[in-house]
Amino acid sequence: MEDIDAYAAASGPGSFTGVRVGLTTVKAWAEVYGKPIVAVSRLEAMAAEASREKSWVAAFANARRGQVFGAVYQRQGTGLARLGDEMVIAPGKFVEAAAEFANGEGISWVSADAECVVSEAAWKAREVRGETVQRVSSVRAPMIGRLGLAALAEGRITDALSLDANYVRRSDAEIFWKGNAARGR
Repeated sequence: MEDIDAYAAASGPGSFTGVRVGLTTVKAWAEVYGKPIVAVSRLEAMAAEASREKSWVAAFANARRGQVFGAVYQRQGTGLARLGDEMVIAPGKFVEAAAEFANGEGISWVSADAECVVSEAAWKAREVRGETVQRVSSVRAPMIGRLGLAALAEGRITDALSLDANYVRRSDAEIFWKGNAARGR
C-alpha cells in the first residue's frame, strides 16, 4: 500500500450503503498512508465510455423507486464537461432534460440500465432520431481509475477529511425518519 500514490473512488451517485462503504474504506487508507484521494462521479465514468460520435452525452443509472440518477455532459476536447447538477429524476423527465440541454442536437446515451428509459414516451422521440442507449458494463472500477489518474495529473485531489459522497438524494432511513417525525410518530 505504501507504493500507491493516490486513491480514486466513486463518490456517487449510487446506493447509499455502497457509496458510504467505498468512501469510508478509501478515507481510512488515505489517512493511514497519507495519500491523496480523487473523487470520481459514477455517472461521469459511464459517460466517458460513450461512443464519441456526438458532442452530447447523457449517462443514467437505475435509482430505484421509478427514478434514475442522471447527468448530461458536453464533449470538450478529450474530456467531458457536466451541464447542470447530477439529478435523481423520473426517467421520462431525464430524457426531456437531456434533450433540452442538447438543444436539438443528437445525444449519445449510455447506461448499464437501459431498460429504465426505453419504455418512456419521451424516449420514443429519441428513437425516431436514430438514437439508442449504449449499454456498458456495471463494473465502473477501470474507468474510475483512468479518470482518477487524469484528475491526479491535473492536481484535482482531496483528502480524507474533505472527501464527501454525492448521494443526490437522502437515504431511505433519513426520508422515513424525518417523515415520521413530522407526523408526530
